[in-house]
Amino acid sequence: MSATDQFELDLLDLIFTNVDAPNIGDGAGLQNSAAAGSLQISLHTSAISDATTASTTSEAAYGAYAREIVGRTVSDWTVASGAVDNDNQLDFVTATSGSETETYFGLTLLATGDFLQLWGALDNSLAVSNGITPSFAAQALAITLD
Repeated sequence: MSATDQFELDLLDLIFTNVDAPNIGDGAGLQNSAAAGSLQISLHTSAISDATTASTTSEAAYGAYAREIVGRTVSDWTVASGAVDNDNQLDFVTATSGSETETYFGLTLLATGDFLQLWGALDNSLAVSNGITPSFAAQALAITLD
């Protein structure tokens, strides 16, 4: 089974911008959350698959690493043309030790949890070592549903 492009956009809107997904269930569709909350972007040093969790995907471990927290709002994300993009630069914590290369990113809901919802390969790997601040420029993360 496949999803239509419009349904994929509706789901991305619900997840990233807390906008109702129309025409599902009753006339109001899938409703947004009363409190939008936030999403957590994680960095990973090896491939992620549909069957893995954050802890089994080599989540970044450089000194001071923490997931980047981003709001679920239309000012943080844009959903259009089959994808969702970050509207602002995303800066992770500056590395205080260690050396590694980040090759994947994930969308993880819990600060310390293993539940990856979406993931993707980075277009360009991020070499991280002491003093480096991993970041993504605005519109650098293009997330799609396949």
